[in-house]
Amino acid sequence: MDLLVSAIDQPLLASLRHLLDAPSAPTRAILQEATSIASTPADVKESPTSYSFMVDMPGLKSEDIRVEVEEEENKVNVLKVSGERKRENEEEKEKGTGGVKYLRMERRVGKFMRNFVLPEDADEEKVAAVCRDGVLTVTVEKKEKVQPEEKKRRIEVRIE
Repeated sequence: MDLLVSAIDQPLLASLRHLLDAPSAPTRAILQEATSIASTPADVKESPTSYSFMVDMPGLKSEDIRVEVEEEENKVNVLKVSGERKRENEEEKEKGTGGVKYLRMERRVGKFMRNFVLPEDADEEKVAAVCRDGVLTVTVEKKEKVQPEEKKRRIEVRIE
């Protein structure tokens, strides 16, 4: 009996393995995307005048990187850094060349995204982004602090 069940399950298991091993399988793409999003390293620094966000972006061109500031539903501003790193043979297919076969692939490819909630004193209108030596640095200036007017009122003291 076990032999019969095993024989019936073989094609089903083979089909499932094929789906999971296929590079375009939806589940694999979702897992790869989640891994890329979770593993994009970043550092955040605060100085007296600004906030700096450093994100590793080795080998990417400026057209592959997207930096946006978006106001969320709860009136919070979010800095969004996203993009896509393609395999070299995908780029070669687009150019019309080919013949490259990977023997080992350890560098991450695919979409990546990082979201950073900006503090209240961040000026979402003053944002600059520079990518140098594979590190994207996004600088968000702080809003100028408005000194509250001193609300003093002199109270006259009466002597009785």
